[in-house]
Amino acid sequence: MNENFIMEKVGRDGIERMVKHFYKRVPGDSILGPMYPEGDLVGAEERLRDFLLFRLAGDETYTQKRGHPRLRARHMPFQIGIRERDRWVELMDAAMDDADIVEDAKAMLHDFFLQVADFLRNMPEGGGVNFRPR
Repeated sequence: MNENFIMEKVGRDGIERMVKHFYKRVPGDSILGPMYPEGDLVGAEERLRDFLLFRLAGDETYTQKRGHPRLRARHMPFQIGIRERDRWVELMDAAMDDADIVEDAKAMLHDFFLQVADFLRNMPEGGGVNFRPR
């Protein structure tokens, strides 16, 4: 993945638009919606935006607020199988369309999102039932 290319083509504004479009879809989604704590969509949106800007643009806001990303550890309370992985990528793809992300950058981001989502899988094929941590 070429982070410089993505940021040149998409920019901070594009990342922010994409994340907003993603989180517009989450509450009504039957697979991902139940995984998000009630009343924390704004926080979740901020964390994803900050993480992507950290990873793609080197912006230190995420690490200043939360330290090392520790993505697997932060997502362990959630049962993430193939179904959840695929839906997350599907909604990110739709969000990229909604945010008018250019095709070259969209292809790179899709591959990145698939890699990250697959890395977060913690359930064998067949998965389990989603739940929210308490």
